[in-house]
Amino acid sequence: MRNIGAEYFLEKQLVSRAFGTAATNYHRVDQLQQTVAGRLLERLEYTKLRPALALDLGSGPGTSSARLARHFKKTVVIETDISCSMLLQSSKRSPRFFSRRRRFCTDAENMGLKSSSMDLVFSNLMLQWCDNLDLVFKEVHRVLKPNGLFIFSSFGPDTLMELRKSWQQVDQYVHVNAFADMHDVGDALIRAGLENPVMETENITLNYDDVQNLMRELKRLGAHNVNGGRRKTLTGKRRLQSMLSHYEHWRSEGKIPATYEVIYGHAWAPANVKARRIDEQTLAFPLAALKPVKKQ
Repeated sequence: MRNIGAEYFLEKQLVSRAFGTAATNYHRVDQLQQTVAGRLLERLEYTKLRPALALDLGSGPGTSSARLARHFKKTVVIETDISCSMLLQSSKRSPRFFSRRRRFCTDAENMGLKSSSMDLVFSNLMLQWCDNLDLVFKEVHRVLKPNGLFIFSSFGPDTLMELRKSWQQVDQYVHVNAFADMHDVGDALIRAGLENPVMETENITLNYDDVQNLMRELKRLGAHNVNGGRRKTLTGKRRLQSMLSHYEHWRSEGKIPATYEVIYGHAWAPANVKARRIDEQTLAFPLAALKPVKKQ
């Protein structure tokens, strides 16, 4: 669970609706998403994984799924998203015959997929739209086969800090999502029973001519303000102009910046080690399941 107040809880139906609205043109403005997806695919190069079945969790219009299918030539890729409109766009933009891609509209917190069925779960910049990471990671653990890999990216707390701080100078409403810290994400992985988590972060800064261009791009990406603590009425012109004025303090070399703190992580499903009972007080384990004790 993200450690946030009720004002930051995301309204799931509004999340689905926002991405449904953005689905048609999403692939035209998702350069950051694809840059980060490329980073995840590079990390997969260092594994020996050759999955028969891979899950793209939060697949959007299927651009990353297509890259996964090209990366793993024999893998069947299951695309899942909370927005059925996103999956429809993926279907329209992919080959109809002999495709190794399947689509399933579902919620990451309750996937409805078979347990121990996936060799790989891949998730690119979706987790920040989930309030309860514990539920999501438990589902990931459930659908992964023993020794299966979960690899993902998400946004960290410094994401859109310029926009957040500029709005904070104007009013006390929530205008930008709260994003989980890398350490909180790692703790949630361990609570879910996933093993050997590895986490790292990277700051990516995009530059715009003005704040209006940034806000239009966020809208086209479906990144609407759907927090419980958002302003329920229209933002007045005076408040908006005040926020724009405060954002100008960040301008450098003629551009205004937008910072994205990207969290990268991966973890493994534990091996399915079955013990054999010898008597009431003794269990026998395979020798390969025993880990060496580190010397102090």
